[in-house]
Amino acid sequence: MNQYITGAMIKRLREDRKLTQHQLAVKMMVSDKTISKWETGRGYPDISLIEPLSSALGVSVIELFSGQETSNTNRSFNMHRIKVHVCPVCGNVIISTGEAVVSCCGIVLPSLEAEPEDDEHCIHLERIEDEYYVSLSHEMSKKHYISFIMAVRDNGYEIRKLYPEGNAEASFKQNRIKYFSYYCNRHGLFRISV
Repeated sequence: MNQYITGAMIKRLREDRKLTQHQLAVKMMVSDKTISKWETGRGYPDISLIEPLSSALGVSVIELFSGQETSNTNRSFNMHRIKVHVCPVCGNVIISTGEAVVSCCGIVLPSLEAEPEDDEHCIHLERIEDEYYVSLSHEMSKKHYISFIMAVRDNGYEIRKLYPEGNAEASFKQNRIKYFSYYCNRHGLFRISV
């Protein structure tokens, strides 16, 4: 547990909330010495105290375990700020519209940074009436494939899940699309503006 919840983290969060060790101990219904032991690394909170500790320190359990607080300064909705998270265990795709602590399959997922397209991950856009037909000449085996293609508009997003041994293609209405993102299970997230 010491690699996740550190004494330094507990102390910093306590001090950020302007709590003394005694005040935190009262909230947690433990002794001052217990808080001191946690903060100096001579002891760690029992698993039954993790949720009350996170509540007393004003962070989520995930933030407490990860050692990082997440503060979303995104006060107005802007689709250019969306974050994509993909679980490496189950492939779950989670979209957030700002900073967030996201976890799946017991692990905290970082947001992915989109790369510009390259020779192997080059998207082809074709306008057909009022739609974009989007395709990639990319391997679609069970070990290496494009997992999804997403159209991001100024007022939302639309995602098409793709599967191995299928085709890396999708159609989207052209209305208000700003960019496309697509995810290769080996090489990560790519993005191209329209």
